[in-house]
Amino acid sequence: MGLAVVLGLAAAVVGYFGLSAMANQARRATLGETRDVVVIANDVTYGVRLEKPMLRVVKYPKESVPTGAFSSIDSVAGQTTKVFMTAKEPVTSIKLSSLGGGLSMLVREGMRAASVEVNQVSGVSGFILPGDRVDMLVTVEKVATPEDSYTQTILQNAEVLAAGQKTTTQDNKPIQVQAVTLLVKPQEAEIMAHATRQGSITLVLRARGDDSTLAKLQPVKTADLRGRQPAPPRPVRPEPRIIVERKPDVPKTVTIIRRTAKSEEQLPSDSSNARK
Repeated sequence: MGLAVVLGLAAAVVGYFGLSAMANQARRATLGETRDVVVIANDVTYGVRLEKPMLRVVKYPKESVPTGAFSSIDSVAGQTTKVFMTAKEPVTSIKLSSLGGGLSMLVREGMRAASVEVNQVSGVSGFILPGDRVDMLVTVEKVATPEDSYTQTILQNAEVLAAGQKTTTQDNKPIQVQAVTLLVKPQEAEIMAHATRQGSITLVLRARGDDSTLAKLQPVKTADLRGRQPAPPRPVRPEPRIIVERKPDVPKTVTIIRRTAKSEEQLPSDSSNARK
């Protein structure tokens, strides 16, 4: 009985060490078939300069390592993204620009990238994404009377280059706003800049493939929303004319005495002199 117990314990010990050796051998084989790959920790848009806290190193199977992947965070930090990248996505050389300015590479010659801030309502509830097409409306309320406030379309079929959320303050309270960057012509960029100072901006999302543009639209005023025509302009009163009456010329006479003869002669009037 005692011999059987001893033999059983010996077999258990031998089995334990045997299994441990096999597990260690498998672990070493697995480690030998993986490579370090740098990935993005969180979602980033293009034109973002990558810093070390934004990166992670994970193990990838040797056969699954993407072409152009990096194994060291130091080799990636300081470069700029050229595309959108999602969390845990491997960072590859084709997605980066060592020169920076990732967004500038998307701006075509003769065009400009101009940004505008919109809220959840005026920005289509945050559903505007890069590649979409939008129209831009401005609502101006700083006018002489409320009836004169208006909304007008100022841009049509503008391409969205970038869109992202950011936090700002309003009335000492934090609010979420969406910054949307559009590809526009230089003159359209001036219109955007002026409109943001004059009123509030609204973006209208277009359907995919809808590149149509309408003729210049008339602004919509408050009176139009109430279903009546605006009041006609007040008649302009003519300025009073000042008429000066000229008194009739009174003939002037002089008395001429020649020796003993006396005569009177009439002098010419001022109007007669003027006509001469």
